[in-house]
Amino acid sequence: MVGKQVTFIANLAPRKMMGIESQGMILMAEDNEGKLRLIEPNEEVNPGSTVS
Repeated sequence: MVGKQVTFIANLAPRKMMGIESQGMILMAEDNEGKLRLIEPNEEVNPGSTVS
């Protein structure tokens, strides 16, 4: 995902998933065809910006 801006949720409590500790997640949505799509900002934003 080099060069892409993504929506990352980082304030989750750590949890083991498939044997690996997860401390957040990248937000995605399913389209009409069942394919996963990244949730990306419409315009470039500074890394670490707050989602509101």
